[in-house]
Amino acid sequence: MSEPRRIELNLLGQTLTIRSEASPEYLRALAKYLEERVTSLKRSGVKDPMTALALASLDITDELFRARDDKTRDEGDVGARIGALVTLLEKVAPREPER
Repeated sequence: MSEPRRIELNLLGQTLTIRSEASPEYLRALAKYLEERVTSLKRSGVKDPMTALALASLDITDELFRARDDKTRDEGDVGARIGALVTLLEKVAPREPER
């Protein structure tokens, strides 16, 4: 694990200094993505930057929660399919009794 380092980010005209183990490039990409989402909301009529930031954060959090739910559901589906395949295989080619 790498040592946390100080990284300066610019978000909505504010300079933020954070400590993180993540690479500066990764953190700048995150900040850029958030800034793009805020800019999109401002173009759609949201005037207050803090309101736009809050709405963008809620939208991104919603996306995260939905992606987690989809992943959990997909993992459950895969598990069920594997179980069905094992059952089918056992019917077609039963296990030989252990000696």
